[in-house]
Amino acid sequence: MERKRDPWKAAVTAGPAAVWLTVFFLAPLGVIVIYSFCERGTYGGVSFRMTFENYARLLDPVYLQVGFRSFRLAAENTLLCLLLGYPLAYFIASQRPGVRHVLLVLVIIPFWTDFLMRMYAWMFILRAEGVLNALLTGLGITDHPTELLFTEGAVTVGLAYGYLPYMVLPLYASIEKLDRSLVEAARDLGANAFRTFQEVILPATWPGVLAGCVLVFVPSLGAFVTPDLLGGARTPMIGNLIKTQFLTARDWPFGAAMSLAVMVCVAGMLALNRLAERRET
Repeated sequence: MERKRDPWKAAVTAGPAAVWLTVFFLAPLGVIVIYSFCERGTYGGVSFRMTFENYARLLDPVYLQVGFRSFRLAAENTLLCLLLGYPLAYFIASQRPGVRHVLLVLVIIPFWTDFLMRMYAWMFILRAEGVLNALLTGLGITDHPTELLFTEGAVTVGLAYGYLPYMVLPLYASIEKLDRSLVEAARDLGANAFRTFQEVILPATWPGVLAGCVLVFVPSLGAFVTPDLLGGARTPMIGNLIKTQFLTARDWPFGAAMSLAVMVCVAGMLALNRLAERRET
């Protein structure tokens, strides 16, 4: 006999989560949507007069250039983290449990330090008088300090360092569940290492790859601390522009329009990814 569901019990169970979602996500999102169609006040803030000018300004070549740069750097960082994180996650998953736990702790250790402090540490490493330049000069690779700080390369290094654990952890969780007998069977049938990876390992761990890419790409796209400290004024990203509009220019409507545009782009990419997954299955 099928048990009847108690609607009141379901409502009480889901109620706290629904309230939390409404107060801390849907309500702020609604405010952002409303602000994006308003005008900037005379002395900053919001003037509640409807306009589409904020979205029209997004098509300015200056903002488009920053937007394209942000997507490019986020994609590059995601690819770099995947290339570094997959072998590392596979290596960790291949170790015996005691060693595996130690290596996982080493991956997680950076989270114990404030993100801002870690980026400041990279500033000291990459500056002209920093450790890296001293090492390059000492080894005779260069005869004078190289400009490493305030470049796109510095931003890429900072993003990769900051978000690599977000790639390693889901990959490790996926690889750990891999049926090793399938790998052994592929090798017994004569498949080389590359063919085994392509036909067996990668498809089995694909959910971890997708999860890691999402966890790295989304925060990389909205990053503003790393470009601020390691890129300076030369490499602004969309997160820097949004921060500037809200905190410096006090143009909240334009900042809201920027934020909403980024959210729509990310949501569209996630929807396309979900659609591709369904077609494959």
